[in-house]
Amino acid sequence: MSSLPLEAVLSMKKDLNYYLNLPYRVEVIPDEEEGGYAFRIPELPGCITTANTLEEGFRLLDDAKKVWISTCLEDGVSVPEPSRLEEYSGQFKLRIPKSLHKQLAQRSNEEGISMNQLCLYLLSRGLQF
Repeated sequence: MSSLPLEAVLSMKKDLNYYLNLPYRVEVIPDEEEGGYAFRIPELPGCITTANTLEEGFRLLDDAKKVWISTCLEDGVSVPEPSRLEEYSGQFKLRIPKSLHKQLAQRSNEEGISMNQLCLYLLSRGLQF
């Protein structure tokens, strides 16, 4: 009697309803020039739609998500699951030039804050969501 790996057994239970009930992140991008909105699910590349209203957009995106996931399941393509915040520690290593390290250290000293706080401030200012 052959036994399947645990991953194979778990993936067998992952049907369309399983994926439709996962908490995928939705991005809503207003179209300031022509009005309306674009909607997308970042974890599902190409799963995107447009609509004139938010209500219509969420409904259309649900339909697009269902088709996107159904197609993957029919074609035997793995469906990405949403990432969870607890998967991230909040820490990562970054190698930078010595001159930049010196500038950051000097600036943080001038501001009276840690270099970690300064880098967090600078990174968050530079990111636009």
